[in-house]
Amino acid sequence: MNSYSDKELLDMFRNSETKNYAFNLLMRKYQERLYWHIRKIVISHDDTDDVIQNTFMKVWGGLEFFREDSQLFTWLYRIATNEALTFLKKKKTKLFLPLGDVEQQLCRSLESDAYVDGSELQLRLQRAILKLPEKQRVVFNMKYFDEMKYEDMSEVLGTSVGALKASFHHAVKKIEKYIEED
Repeated sequence: MNSYSDKELLDMFRNSETKNYAFNLLMRKYQERLYWHIRKIVISHDDTDDVIQNTFMKVWGGLEFFREDSQLFTWLYRIATNEALTFLKKKKTKLFLPLGDVEQQLCRSLESDAYVDGSELQLRLQRAILKLPEKQRVVFNMKYFDEMKYEDMSEVLGTSVGALKASFHHAVKKIEKYIEED
């Protein structure tokens, strides 16, 4: 499955006879990475499933227009990130919740989630991450958990490398402070 390069998958996708097969291979290649990226943003397994489905629907609709100016995975991450953030904004708007209440709701979801390692240190880290402003949280997750390079993050988020480094630095300092106070 992973034997196909992104270029080969794109070429196969652009061929009407192999389009569906290529998309299936692309989904299998990136689904798990995107799932965990989205999961760190929206926390809930069920919400993540909804967001990843929306992500791949957007990918299906836009893949034939992908210009290959960036790497395929950074383009996919951008779509997944935007879909996850849009989902959270809709959730806030739909429930008329201030940001702090959404964070508390995400914390409760995290603590009761069967998929999360229940160690106290892990929960403290995740609670601290949830207290970060949205952009810092996304930057922290991409750098710390996904081990993404700043250059790739810059493509995904449309932000300069310098700004991303500053966001990550501030996020780390805030997390350290939250954990010390917790």
